[in-house]
Amino acid sequence: MAGFLGLGRRARRERIGFALYTAAVNAARAPYLFTAVGVPDTLDGRFDIIGVYAFLTIQRLKREPEPGPELAQALFDAMFSDMDTNLRELGVSDMSIGRRVRAMWEAFHGRALAYADAMEAGDIPALEAALARNIWRGAPPPSEGAAAALARLVLAQEACLAAQSMDRLGAGEIGFVPAPEACQ
Repeated sequence: MAGFLGLGRRARRERIGFALYTAAVNAARAPYLFTAVGVPDTLDGRFDIIGVYAFLTIQRLKREPEPGPELAQALFDAMFSDMDTNLRELGVSDMSIGRRVRAMWEAFHGRALAYADAMEAGDIPALEAALARNIWRGAPPPSEGAAAALARLVLAQEACLAAQSMDRLGAGEIGFVPAPEACQ
């Protein structure tokens, strides 16, 4: 009987993780990010900005007692399950899916560490540099203030997430500041 109860709890966590991931994806699709901030509207650019929102949500959840870390893991699992599905839909060969998803996981992990280190140190120039390096993949940002605007967005979203109750997050409900307001 305990096995069935654990299975139900795991399924519920997976649903909540997917709901949180979906909210992060929807926030990362804000047209403003691609038009005014200049996030590249490419597969890589979309992956990177989704990664920023997922990172922020995971960081928020990891700071809480259980079920926070479990939900953070569920969100991460939902993200990479979605990446696997998207690669398959794009026609990537089954033989290379695992390798590609692993490369995406490693990229996400590296970016998350760089963002977390800069944010924990309160080092805004380091956060801007990490965002510029990852979002624009070594190319200069499209405007002089793009990385700074994106850093302001990240910090505004972090504050927004910090103000949300764990009860709300634990129900799969999450809100983000609209991108134009957060970047101002």
